[in-house]
Order: sequence, then structure tokens, then C-alpha cells
Amino acid sequence: MRKLILLALVGLGAQLVDGSLGMAYGVTSTTLLLAIGTNPAAASATVHLAEIGTTLVSGAAHWRFGNVDWKVVWKIGIPGAVGAFAGATFLSSLSTETAAPLMSLILLALGLYILVRFTAVGLPKGNLGKPLRKRFLSPLGVVAGFVDSTGGGGWGPVGTPAILASGRLEPRKTIGSIDTSEFLVAVAASIGFIVGIGSEGVNFAWVAALLVGGIIAAPIAAWLVRHIPPRVLGSAVGGIIILTNTRTLLRSDWIDAPDSVRYPVYAVIYVVWAAALAYSVRRYLANREEERRIIAEAEAAATATTEPDDKPVAPAR
Repeated sequence: MRKLILLALVGLGAQLVDGSLGMAYGVTSTTLLLAIGTNPAAASATVHLAEIGTTLVSGAAHWRFGNVDWKVVWKIGIPGAVGAFAGATFLSSLSTETAAPLMSLILLALGLYILVRFTAVGLPKGNLGKPLRKRFLSPLGVVAGFVDSTGGGGWGPVGTPAILASGRLEPRKTIGSIDTSEFLVAVAASIGFIVGIGSEGVNFAWVAALLVGGIIAAPIAAWLVRHIPPRVLGSAVGGIIILTNTRTLLRSDWIDAPDSVRYPVYAVIYVVWAAALAYSVRRYLANREEERRIIAEAEAAATATTEPDDKPVAPAR
């Protein structure tokens, strides 16, 4: 029972982060399952089965709060489902640990770009509102879906930074659309795992525990993403991507850094991330005050030009 409660709390926390930032549910949950000895295919299958419910609730909540671009959902979700099914059947017979460091390196570069861009200049405006093309979203969906099922998570870390980096969709709609389309990915991956390893390799009590925690957190996360300023949200997403993938790289066979190297690196990242978030918050508050001042001045000027002249007129002599 204690393990089930812990899994429910992990599901709650993971979905709160995932629904607010568009990533980390699968990575967090799968990491815990692997830590307690679950084999990779069964761990990923468990998480994806739970995600069928959490992504459905999360998608509905994001839709309710106006965070979903349905064109993006279908353009990336259907190819993502194809990639997820292929990845699930592939993982059932083969590990993809060798590819993890390379993918982490790519994601680290995207994370650095997003952190610098959003912290320095805020929400991208040059391309905002321009449609995301199918020739961009379809390959992205296939790759993200494959990585998601083979790595136990990756739909958000691959899809969210790539769309954010394009500057064509505001952060809250990027996150809402990625979370909503993940339902298709979760269903396809689950089918692939059932075909590959059968239902015997999945602990359905663990699935239920993760599901309950995620369902509780989903509406809260959808509300949060609507109210967090885009500039601050972008800085937060960039920091999470950098920290997560730096950790993967330092632990990989490519580097295999000792604790004496890893922990100072983590400390530097936390300090820089905190400074970036603080700067983004300060700039957001300053810009908001400037906008309020401009609006107040415009309203005052409009009132002055429309008010009738009530001053008495002196009689002519």
C-alpha cells in the first residue's frame, strides 16, 4: 500500500509539472519504476497505460482553458502515434541506451536556445501566429513518438522545445497541444507494448496509482499554464530541459562523470536557472507596469478630448 501511495504522489507531481510545462511525466515516472527494478519495456508500458487516462483528462482541461490548437494536435499527434507504436515494438526486444546521450545533446542545445531567447527577449513575436507546417510537425511527431516509447518519456521534451523554438505558437498553446496530442501517442505505445511483451509484464495496480495522481493534478496544471506569464514559462521550460539532459549526459557511457564533477555542474545550472527566472519575473513585472501606464495615459487623453467644456463663458461687454 505504501508503494501505491508513493506512486500516486509521483503521478500527481509528474502530471503537475507535465501539464504546466509540457514535459516530464514519463521521464519522472519511468525513472522511479526503473529504480525499483522494473525492466525498461514493462516500465514504459506501465507509464503509457497510465498516460492514456492522464492525457485524456489533461487534454480536456487544456481545451477548457483555451490552451489547445487542434490543427497542431492532429498534425503532430497522428505521426507521433505511428512513431510510438514502432518504438514500443522495438523496445520490447532491444534497448536504446546508446542513442540516449545523442538525443540528450540535441535537447540540451534546444534547451539553451529557449532559456536564452525567452529570458532575454521574452515571447517571440516575429513568427507568432504563423501556421506550423505539416512538413515540420509530421517528422517531429514520428521522432518524438519513437523516443517517447523507447525511453519511457520524451514526447514533451522533444516536441515542446522544437515548437517553442519555432516562435510560431505561444507557450501555453504549445504545452496544451503537446499534452492533448500525447493521448494518441499513449494509446499507440500501449498497444505496441501489449503486442510486444503481453499484459503479463504490466502491473495494473501501479498503472492505477499513477493514473489517480495524474488525474487529480491535470486540471490544476491546465489552469496554471494559462496564468503563468509566457516569458517566465519559457525560462522555466528551458531550465528543466537543460538540467534533465545535462544529468543524462554526465551519467552516460560517453562521459560517466564522477560525483565530484556532476554535483558542481548541477549547482551551477541551478544558480543560472534561478537567476534567469528571477530576471524574467522582473522584466515581466516591469513590462506589465509600462503597459498599464501607457493604457492609463491613453485613457486619460481620450477622456480629455471627449469631455464637454463646462466652464462658464464670460458675458461680452
